[in-house]
Amino acid sequence: MELVLVRHGESEAYVDGSPFPLVGGHGDPPLSPHGAEQARRVCARLSRAGIDAIYVTTLRRTALTAAPLAGQLGLQPRVEAGLREVYLGEWEGGVLRKMMADGNPTGERVLAEERWDVIPGAEPAAEFAGRVRAAMERLATGHPGQRVAAFTHGGVIGEALAQASGSRPFAFLGADNASISRLVISGDRWILRGFNDTAHLDDPA
Repeated sequence: MELVLVRHGESEAYVDGSPFPLVGGHGDPPLSPHGAEQARRVCARLSRAGIDAIYVTTLRRTALTAAPLAGQLGLQPRVEAGLREVYLGEWEGGVLRKMMADGNPTGERVLAEERWDVIPGAEPAAEFAGRVRAAMERLATGHPGQRVAAFTHGGVIGEALAQASGSRPFAFLGADNASISRLVISGDRWILRGFNDTAHLDDPA
């Protein structure tokens, strides 16, 4: 299976003191207007890519990003909860953005130690890694020989590509909004074919 990993478009900005609504404990902002345009562009590109199935997570920013492609191809997106973003504990609802922008010491530890679970209450690293791997394996088992687009999150893409390459945990954390990364999954082998392709966002059309 070829897995096309698409990071969701830009979400609405966080306003201090007004946390995003939560779904299953996870912050669930909608797309910003710019994010909606990013979604249109990435889906226009993927509409010509021979996609056989579309997956989204439980969070609406992925469903909103995938919606143009689903409409163009006449495919019903399926929900794979295992591809939802890493759970950030006390920093959910957009608080992570403020803490990182303010140079919070725990945020600095997140980057230095390359693990999310230094945040109080955050998802343990081993559990997150196992969840992502299990979700990828479910997709591969369900779609042998097919090309699948999974609209997901930056932390998930970073984790999947780190596992595929055997790299350090945050080596691939910098996926841009509406970027495309690619994996080929063949049995137990995960082959990294591309990371953070944003050519469609540079197109002036």
